[in-house]
Amino acid sequence: MDSRLLDGVGWVATAVFVASYFCARVHTLRRVQMLGAAIWVAYGIALHAMPVVAANGLVFGAAAWTLAKTRREAI
Repeated sequence: MDSRLLDGVGWVATAVFVASYFCARVHTLRRVQMLGAAIWVAYGIALHAMPVVAANGLVFGAAAWTLAKTRREAI
């Protein structure tokens, strides 16, 4: 993969995570966190950086779990 494209993926992931801090609704926050984590996982896979993949896989899982939990509690 072209290093400029790979850098672009990293910057997009960074921008998505920063944007998550501006989410007013919890459900939106979790979805944006999941999107950012998924992009970071793809970035980590492209770099063969397993710590990046693992850390963001855990972030994705935690965001998904808390999103599902808040949805169940709302019912």
